[in-house]
Amino acid sequence: MKKKTVRDLEVADKRVLLRADFNIPFETATATITDDTRIRATLPTIEYLLARGARVILCSHLGRPGGLRDSKLSLRPVARRLAELLGKPVPLLEDCVGPLVKEAVGKLGRGQVTLLENLRFHAAEERNDPAFSAELASLGEVFVNDAFGAAHRAHASTEGVAHHLPAVAGFLMEKELRFLSAVREQPEHPFYLILGGAKVSDKVGVIQNLLDRVDGLLVGGGMANTFLKAQGLPVGASLYEEDKVAFARTLLDQAKSRRITCLTPVDVTIADRFDAAASSRVVPVAEVPTDWRIMDIGPQSSELYRQALADARLVLWNGPMGVYEFPRFAEGTRAVGHAIGAVKGTTIVGGGETAAAVHALGLADRMSHVSTGGGATLEFLEGRTLPGIAALLDA
Repeated sequence: MKKKTVRDLEVADKRVLLRADFNIPFETATATITDDTRIRATLPTIEYLLARGARVILCSHLGRPGGLRDSKLSLRPVARRLAELLGKPVPLLEDCVGPLVKEAVGKLGRGQVTLLENLRFHAAEERNDPAFSAELASLGEVFVNDAFGAAHRAHASTEGVAHHLPAVAGFLMEKELRFLSAVREQPEHPFYLILGGAKVSDKVGVIQNLLDRVDGLLVGGGMANTFLKAQGLPVGASLYEEDKVAFARTLLDQAKSRRITCLTPVDVTIADRFDAAASSRVVPVAEVPTDWRIMDIGPQSSELYRQALADARLVLWNGPMGVYEFPRFAEGTRAVGHAIGAVKGTTIVGGGETAAAVHALGLADRMSHVSTGGGATLEFLEGRTLPGIAALLDA
């Protein structure tokens, strides 16, 4: 999927409206950012534009204020962090539209940058209101979308403004499309898909779209419970999706008939309650007690998965292997992460919870690409057309 990028624009002296994804985690009480990954990911695009004399107008959403102004969801912490990273002032405007905003943007000089206040303080943003889109677009002369994490939303700032301005991809958007398109269109082989997280239902579309392309499917996390149930194995007090057991059983049969390696846990780490300090032990999957919960894949499973990945040329990982937020139950995710990091081919981490896990475990620098998308990554891998990408000019 080829789209025009910032390289295709002449930006000197031009006002560039840049949609970023600054929807980042932070401590509300202290307005302290706890993970600035998404801010750093957009820096190459911002710095490229500033170095070429553009007048950069950044915009983003943060949280779900529901169309109301909420001081706790102000982008002020983002503006402060950006100023630190860029080494220059990043003033935060009081709003994202209106005469005062237009006046402030008009005073921007070459190589200067400003940040608009939270787009979602206006309900018109999520409605993709045409009048709001036009007013937002009037701030710029060209539009750059670097917010892959919001590309699956047809909002004013992701899709609407592209009807009014020449619209291209930023470097982060370009990178996301390059890596994820390779998975969707021309994957290298052997190609292994590793899926975890809580629910099978979150991954059904990805499985259905990629099953004909993969050489191996490795399952962990809470969704593995549904696959274990499909094999007639006990899951104790663990959560599983009753309405997806038949799907899991069919998938296992399809994988077998197509000679696709499909691995589910052979041992698991269990706990007597859902708690970081719970009593725990490792048991074979056939020996989960009725009143215990599966919290992670076990060491034998981790080793089995490591061996399976030894010849991989492409690995896509979406979903942790267990309750990695609790240190005692993070070992499966850590072990699989290290196994993926040792792969000699291309390794891609789906965004959201998986990206958070690899950053928390210090494994991000071992991966070829860690996606900044959550829902956008999944929808793209399902084969869907994302409105924020479709709106960009084709190369």
